[in-house]
Parts: sequence; C-alpha cells; structure tokens
Amino acid sequence: METVIILVFVFGYLAITLEHNIKIDKLIPALVMMAISWALISLGIDDFTQWFDSSIHGLVDGFSDQGHEEKMHLMEETLLHHLGKTAEILVFLLGAMTIVEIIDYFDGFSTIKNAVNFNSRRKLLWMFCGLAFILSAIIDNLTATIVLISILQKIVKDRSVRIWYAGLIIIAANAGGAWSPIGDVTTTMLWIGDKVSTGNLFIYLFIPSLLCMIVPTFIASLLQPFKGTLELQGADDKPKNKFSSTMLFLGLGAIVFVPIFKVITHLPPYVGMMLSLGVVAIFAEIYSNSKFAISQIQSEEHSENASHSPVHYSLSKIELPSILFFLGILMAVAALESLGILFGFADSLKENIGLIGTEPAGTVVSDLVVILLGVGSAVIDNVPLVAASLGMFSEPMDNQLWHFIAYSAGTGGSMLIIGSAAGVVAMGMEKIDFFWYLKKISWLAFVGFIAGAIAFMATRAIF
Repeated sequence: METVIILVFVFGYLAITLEHNIKIDKLIPALVMMAISWALISLGIDDFTQWFDSSIHGLVDGFSDQGHEEKMHLMEETLLHHLGKTAEILVFLLGAMTIVEIIDYFDGFSTIKNAVNFNSRRKLLWMFCGLAFILSAIIDNLTATIVLISILQKIVKDRSVRIWYAGLIIIAANAGGAWSPIGDVTTTMLWIGDKVSTGNLFIYLFIPSLLCMIVPTFIASLLQPFKGTLELQGADDKPKNKFSSTMLFLGLGAIVFVPIFKVITHLPPYVGMMLSLGVVAIFAEIYSNSKFAISQIQSEEHSENASHSPVHYSLSKIELPSILFFLGILMAVAALESLGILFGFADSLKENIGLIGTEPAGTVVSDLVVILLGVGSAVIDNVPLVAASLGMFSEPMDNQLWHFIAYSAGTGGSMLIIGSAAGVVAMGMEKIDFFWYLKKISWLAFVGFIAGAIAFMATRAIF
C-alpha cells in the first residue's frame, strides 16, 4: 500500500510539473492526490507497521500492535493536526492577499507608478528590482510580482522589453521573499512551524538575499536590452483617489506589524494577520463611504463597486486557486510524513552520505544537500520540498540548516520560470515562453543563487 501511495504522489507531482503541457491547472492534481493518499491510508491502516507522530516528531511506539479502532483514532487525530497546521498558513495568506487587494481597490500602488519620471532602461531596471526586493519582503513575492508587472505594463509599451524586466523582477522578488518571514510561502511555513525566528532570519539571510538580487541585476544592466532609453506610456485618465497613498502605507504597515504581534503575544501569525486585516478593513469602509458620498455622479468606478464593500470586493479578487493548491500539496506531503516515509528517507540519507557527520565534513555534505534542494525547487514546486524537509529533519529552532533551506528553496526556484509562484504568475501575465526564460534569464538566476549561497556560508562562519 505504501508503494501505491508513493506512486500516487509521484504521478500527481508529474501532473503539477507538466500543467502547461497537459492544460490542467496544478491545483486539480494537488487536491486529487491529497484525497486519494489519505483515502488509501484509511483503507489500508491495518497494513502499516509504523506511524509518524508530528507532535513528538518521532515514530509511535507499538503502532503495529494496536487494534483497528485505535489506529483509526490516531489517523483522525493526525489528519486534524496537519489540517490545523495547514490552515494556519492558508488563513495567514488569505489575510495578506486581502489586504493587498484592498490597497489596490484604492489604487494605492499608483503612488509607486507616479514616481517613475525617467526613461533610462538601466535606472528603471534597478528601480523595479529594488522595489521587488523590498515589497516581496513585506507583501510576499507572489503579490509583489503581480503588483510590479501590473505597474510595468502601464509604463513600458514594448512587450519584448517588458519580459526582460519581468524576468529580473522574478529573481529579485524571490530573493526579497527569502529573508522575511512573510515574504515567501516556504519561509512562512518554516516561521509558523517554529523552525526560524524573524531576527535570525534577517541576520543570516539578508546579505545573501541582497547579493542574490544585486549580482544578476548588475550583470543584466550591462546587457543590450537594458542599454539606452525607452518610450514610456502616458498617464491614464483615471481620476486619482485621494486615499491611495494613505491606504498604501496603512496596508503595508499592517502587514509589517504581524511579526511584531507574534513576538509580543506569542500567538500564531495568522491571529495578528486577522487583526491587521480588521484594522485595514475598518479604514477601507470609512474611506469608501466618504468616496461615494463626495459626488453624486454615477461614475464607472462607482457603479462597479457601489454594491460591494471594499472587503467583499477584495475577497472576490484574491488568488483562491493558489490557496487550494497549497492545501492539496501540504496535506499530500503530510500523508507521506504520517506513514514515516520522509522520516525513513531522512535517516537513510544521514546514514549513507553522512548528513550529520563530523565537522567540517558533515557541514559540507549538508550544504550540498540543501543546494540540491534549491536546484530541485526550480524543477519541482518549493512548497512541497520545504514541507518534506519539515518531516525529514528534526534540528532545533534557528539551526543554520533551516536558514539555508529557507534561502535555497526561496531563491532556487528563479532558475526556471515554473519553479516559483512569482515565475508562474509572471509567465501568465506576460505570456513568457519557458524556453526563452531558460535561455535568457536562468543563467542570471543561477549566478545570483550561487553568490548568495557563498555569502550565506561566510555569514554563518561569522555568526
């Protein structure tokens, strides 16, 4: 039965990786393999000889000797445990995405667009990469990519030029998300799972992540597509919302407040995110009523949004398919973890290649494994890779292994356009060809990844 479950996972993963070839959205195989995996576990519960308890991070003693009802009860408790941990991440993401959509509802990101008053391709590249690095640490790399490419489309007319900028935005956004607990789903998973803390995440990963962004951006700035000037699109005729800047800073400030709330209260991050969403929503409702009360003119914007509150409208715009994909993939990985498959794989890995070996040999092998995990995240989605690492390793909180995993999984996905959520969304928004990205951008991402990895090793030696 274990073999069948592993095959279900492999084929499901293959379908996720080839979603653009088979024309099936990746959330569908993720949900299907999650449901089938747990169904097979339930049907074959009496055939399993071991069970992994995530709460104690070890195998359950005497599992094979337990009766059917006891095993079923343990399975239900484990399923509920994993669902609770997964829900923490999903509710957190829902809150963050809703806040960003509320900002966009008030056209808050136009403040950034209006700051562009030059046409130098090189300056524009550094501005967008810098913004991607900073914004992704605040509003997550997926959302930052959506926001910046949306702004880019309003500024740069030529699509053949825009896709070059989009490629570098992907690299910068993934780099920026790696050093922030709310910047990338994988880093958020490690943070919520009490594997990394905000302070140490910044200390160990800020410089490596910065280099991961700066090195490829500097190299790209010397290439032909970023030389000279370009023609900018003129300003649109849309009336400026007087609350746009206020909502931008209020929303971003509310998201930044979440880690502070966690440190003060020791509550899970999603609680702080719900508080932040509530505060932003209060101001959004107040400002929205003020906006519609100012004028009696039935504008297009009024007729579109008058029947909705800003919160309801924003909730209808969030990326629900991404949320369902994370649900499916995390729960599918949880199925493998519960059977002790990941635990056994980690043990064999440690025994066969000396993952815990003596210093410095053990550290060298650990580094190679984590770097391979980063390269693997370009081929396979980084979310399940990190989910698997949570089940494979039992190192304590803020162990350097977790920080290196956060960096590698967060930035390694830039090497292929399908390797990260930021890349996938950019691919969809600008219709970027897989092989164009592989030829033009992948080598830049690889150089940045290696530069950051070397910087991490140096930072680790210092601290």
